[in-house]
Amino acid sequence: MIPVGITREGAFVLEDDDADKFALNPERMPEVVDNGTRVLWPEPGGRRELRVRRADGAVDVLGEVDVVLPILHGPHGEDGTIQGFFDTLQLPYAGGGVLDSALCMDKHFMKIVLQAAGIPVAPWVTVDEARWRRDPEGVRADAAALGIPSFVKPARAGSSVGVSKVHEPGELDAALELAFAEDGKVLIEPAIVGREVEVAVLEGRGGEPARASLPGEIVLTTREFYDFEGKYLGGDGAEVVCPADVTDEEIDALQRMAVAAFTAVDGRGLARVDFFRAADGLYVNELNTMPGFTPISMFPKCWIASGLSYGELISELIEVALSRVADRV
Repeated sequence: MIPVGITREGAFVLEDDDADKFALNPERMPEVVDNGTRVLWPEPGGRRELRVRRADGAVDVLGEVDVVLPILHGPHGEDGTIQGFFDTLQLPYAGGGVLDSALCMDKHFMKIVLQAAGIPVAPWVTVDEARWRRDPEGVRADAAALGIPSFVKPARAGSSVGVSKVHEPGELDAALELAFAEDGKVLIEPAIVGREVEVAVLEGRGGEPARASLPGEIVLTTREFYDFEGKYLGGDGAEVVCPADVTDEEIDALQRMAVAAFTAVDGRGLARVDFFRAADGLYVNELNTMPGFTPISMFPKCWIASGLSYGELISELIEVALSRVADRV
């Protein structure tokens, strides 16, 4: 495996094999720094030869690319941008494609697609920043119609960054400003009372349908919602439990709806489908086309509980990506 990092400026650099320097540390979050190298991607139509230009200008051949594993979050990583780049280079890659990545990154359009497929989603109002500046009273009225408490979240951000829970109307303005700092389009949703259950999905091979894992559950104790700290830094107040304590009938319903949601967005590779299990039934909250892969993350935990080890899971993602190439030949 050849590790490639992307700097904040967008340069592809060759990394070393020291995984510890990217450990998630609350005191100092990891960052890809510019070490002077530049990864030179293969040109379309030729050999899939990966090269690197060293800091001294020397160019070395690293080998031929079998498959790219884009373990990336956020804009340019899971929104279809990098996927389109690899498509243009004719390089096989694991995970979602352009369409499903772009759809699921934008929570507004994801909800529209799921709703059109008959899959229940929470009610919502989408607000762009221009409207908020022009018509704040109208936005407040729309939010009030959804009820209190509610959640305000950026439409195209991930990892719960910029998300707020609004307990009373006076908190709405600050919540919107926090969300708009991350994205020019924001969703307001009512807080659904119920259990937060998640199912991991893998694309099938050779015409086989997608398959779903046993469901897991996010159990909140002192934390109000599953925020960035709880997801990635092991913060107190949230526990990832897999398998969830649900009946066989509920497992079947969750798995069927997870696969239906994955199919509705033209899912490829993998996804984690997040549900609210409320008194009146299941609601799909969102699909994540590149879910977390840390030891405390739900996606690998669900597959391990379903009989697939961490190593086997990575191998499956790679094999599915390679099978797409074989299918096109």
